[in-house]
Amino acid sequence: MSRQLNIDTLRQNFWKEEYLREKMLRCEWYRKYGSMVKAKQKAKAAARLPLKLPTLHPKAPLSPPPTPKSASSKVPSPVPEAPFQSEMYPVLPVTRALLYEGISHDFQGRYRYLNTRKLDMPETRYLFPVTTSFTYGWQLGPPVKQELVSCKTCRIESFFRKNGAFALLDPRDLAL
Repeated sequence: MSRQLNIDTLRQNFWKEEYLREKMLRCEWYRKYGSMVKAKQKAKAAARLPLKLPTLHPKAPLSPPPTPKSASSKVPSPVPEAPFQSEMYPVLPVTRALLYEGISHDFQGRYRYLNTRKLDMPETRYLFPVTTSFTYGWQLGPPVKQELVSCKTCRIESFFRKNGAFALLDPRDLAL
């Protein structure tokens, strides 16, 4: 079945007028709101840029005791190195050695290293909380298991509905 094109001059003029009206509305809208849209787009693009956070240096240790002047004049002082900026404490040599023992496919190597590293608390791995989610569990300590202190009837009464759906309890339904 073919499409019927029953467009006469009157209908063709109607569609031409509608098209021009739509075009004028778009131009009017762009003239009115175009600058605001561009400003919002620039703000969103600026927000998407990565945020460069300042690095926090650990507290510097106390200065070493002064050396005698005669010893310092004989030996030239070495060029001070820039400290390596890391947000983590260095890994213990025993744990680092796990990286080079076997392959991850056999649950050794990197797999075993990461699982061992995961068991350490964040306070022992990081110098400071890196993200805001770290602050929730930072320095919490080991988990404390609390026993549930309640009587059996209190649990039964709080478990079942109060609207009468289980008004008559069958003894077979209770976990004794």
